[in-house]
Amino acid sequence: MNDLDTFVGLLAPEGQALLAELRDHDPADELAAATRLRRDHPAPLVSAALGQARLRQRAAAKFGADAQLMYFTPNGVEQSTRTSVAAHRAARFAALGVRTLADLCCGIGGDALALARAGIRVLAVDRDPLACAAARANAEVLGLAELIEVRCTDVTEVDTAGYDAVFVDPARRSKARGGRIFDPEAYSPPLSWAVEAARTAPCAALKIAPGVPHDALPEDAETEWISDGGDVKEAVVWFGSAEEGPAGPAPGGRRATLLPSGETLLGAGLPDPAAPRPNTAPAGGASDDHAPVGPVGDWLYEPDGAVIRAHLVADVARQIEGRLIDPTIAYITADRLTATPYATAYALTDVLPFNVKKLKALLREREVGIAVIKKRGSAVEPEELRRKLKLGGGRNSCTIFLTRVAGAPAMLLGHPATDPVTPGR
Repeated sequence: MNDLDTFVGLLAPEGQALLAELRDHDPADELAAATRLRRDHPAPLVSAALGQARLRQRAAAKFGADAQLMYFTPNGVEQSTRTSVAAHRAARFAALGVRTLADLCCGIGGDALALARAGIRVLAVDRDPLACAAARANAEVLGLAELIEVRCTDVTEVDTAGYDAVFVDPARRSKARGGRIFDPEAYSPPLSWAVEAARTAPCAALKIAPGVPHDALPEDAETEWISDGGDVKEAVVWFGSAEEGPAGPAPGGRRATLLPSGETLLGAGLPDPAAPRPNTAPAGGASDDHAPVGPVGDWLYEPDGAVIRAHLVADVARQIEGRLIDPTIAYITADRLTATPYATAYALTDVLPFNVKKLKALLREREVGIAVIKKRGSAVEPEELRRKLKLGGGRNSCTIFLTRVAGAPAMLLGHPATDPVTPGR
């Protein structure tokens, strides 16, 4: 019996009964459960049900309560879009007036489900028969089968003419290549093919890895980096016109979107702090199109990862009237606290040259027993420093930033702005 036949068996009454019995299954008891269940059920079906129970537990982080009803493949759990991000993208498609969409490389159907819930009729395409079977089952079990047609074929052979939009989610993992694929042209299908497919549609979006090099991005599209709960999840390349209001793609634009709030920042085209700076910058600061660089103030801002990936640190610095602590470091400093959704603020108490011995003495003097250690632009690893500090049972806490200030290794100490602490310098 092959994988597809076994999967179909899970949809039959016997398979459904097994899945129901394993709903709250403890993976630590898997051997005992397998032995018990095989007395009354075929071994391949028991193995498939146990595997599906494991996948559902893993998928709960992405799909919430729906995961206990859905069907997954190992690749589907790894590569599918989490519900919050898929819902955001579907809402943006809907705001653009999209009513029909071709979802290419649909996998187990995570995006297709979100699109259908937004009222969009979806053609979901994948060449993996098992993934397609899972996508059909997911559409059925979640009551969305009338809006989702699943087609098992090579996406390069699909005619997308007549659809309002195209969404492409190329495979970015490969067993042959040992896991994640970082070269966009090694995606399956390659990014270049996906871009050309997108350009033939009135509106399109391509899901890509958030670490994609900016020079690999098409200039006639907007690229959006999305974080969820502070973790960067993906980048999306949007094609189309900006004539549809705020949701419309801005060709050449770079955007950072933060979930669950939905706050979104479209860049003004300011250079990235990590980029080479011109020699013509005026003394004491950067040129007008760069974020200024200056001394560390009372407050430090750590930009959201989506802001950093989108190269929008300078935009946030301008919004809060701040400055960089170093021309190549994505930390912003300011003399007063300004609320922003795009960065986490810290009240600074100390700005010191890097010195482990002095830091250890200072923390002991202040009875610090808990330290959050962050780094950016430092060769020192947080766990290495933690071992050297040998923090005791002090009653106080602090945040330590290992970084560079004006090119020199430094350590900044402070507390989150949400704590009842004011700057102490």
